[in-house]
Amino acid sequence: MSDRKQPRKTLRAAARALVEGCAGWNSRLAARRITQFLDREMAASGLSAAQLGLMAQIAVISDDTLGALAQRTGLEQSTLSRNLRTLEREGLIEIAVVETDLRRRAVWLTETGARRLECQAGEAPRARSRPPAGGPGRGAGGGVKSASTQQAERQSGTGALNEAVRVIAWPISL
Repeated sequence: MSDRKQPRKTLRAAARALVEGCAGWNSRLAARRITQFLDREMAASGLSAAQLGLMAQIAVISDDTLGALAQRTGLEQSTLSRNLRTLEREGLIEIAVVETDLRRRAVWLTETGARRLECQAGEAPRARSRPPAGGPGRGAGGGVKSASTQQAERQSGTGALNEAVRVIAWPISL
């Protein structure tokens, strides 16, 4: 029989291990940080990354119904409608009832929206080519990075969060 006591397990320790090792949680956290970085970079344009992405989807989608847009973007109808109302208030898109089916609504860019998207399309590459500021142990906002993020950056040698921004932050699959 051993005299050594096993470390006492606590809810806090178990939860910390779960959070640090959870790919789902960490990917959502990384996505939020990437979005915050892009939104800061785009603040002068008056558009968020989500709004610009929606406008780009509207410009390229052949089926202009809200249902098709929701399916393409992976957004729930309510979330999509809320985001589109903001763009509509700003005069960047127009939403109208489909004449052949009064239950359906269609969305398209206004002339102002098309010009704004065209202007921002030239700005987007600059925002995605800059890695977030911060330095070792610091995130884009200057906050301290989690131990698991710092460890991943040390192991990869390239900075996992910076690489994620360069690789996945901006591309919109068409």
